[in-house]
Amino acid sequence: MRQFTHILKKELKDFFATPIAYIVITIFLIVTGWFFFSTFFLYNQASLRNFFNLLPLIFAFVIPAITMRLFAEELSKGSYELLMTMPVTFGDIIIGKFLAGLVMTAAMLLPTLAYPISISFLGQLDWGPVIGGYLGAILLGGAFSAIGLFASSITHNQIVAFIVGAAICFTLTLIDKMLFFFPEAILNMVEYLGADFHFSNISKGIIDSRDLIYFISVIFIGLYGTYLVLLQKE
Repeated sequence: MRQFTHILKKELKDFFATPIAYIVITIFLIVTGWFFFSTFFLYNQASLRNFFNLLPLIFAFVIPAITMRLFAEELSKGSYELLMTMPVTFGDIIIGKFLAGLVMTAAMLLPTLAYPISISFLGQLDWGPVIGGYLGAILLGGAFSAIGLFASSITHNQIVAFIVGAAICFTLTLIDKMLFFFPEAILNMVEYLGADFHFSNISKGIIDSRDLIYFISVIFIGLYGTYLVLLQKE
């Protein structure tokens, strides 16, 4: 457990010691803030529905930008070999880096709590979907962080890691919107693969075990895929 937390602290320190953290968080807040407030005054409703509707698409690009350096940077600099000489297991490294990505995502979401608080002063806000939306955002952030971690482990180049991670996350975000491309026999299966489909359910305040299983499964697949890649590099 001590090594696991050491890696987590190291990654957070490295991330917030660079301008990248603040640039990514600033861009995220500017984009979400602009879309949220522009539509809020347009529809004049005390709701965060538009914010949560937009979140999966933004996460599909922002989270791979956060996670792209987690392995790719160490592989390119050669510090990964040094890391492996330390008394740590693959599990310590993967879980520590994954949680670092998740904590970074949570830190990025934290300032957006100002949105529901502001709305609550302007109208009667239903806090059920808000709580569900943020729970879904954490689960979605975990799933995309695991995917981004996997993408970062397969290459020495951070830009390539970002492109691969963003491509997978973007596909999972939009696949349930493209059902007309698929045969009717597999529509239910394709829809189930859509991250936005499951996130939308949770953001409505509906906690369904199928949605929780989906996100847990994506996280497991991403982390296990990372583990297999690291085994090949040993």
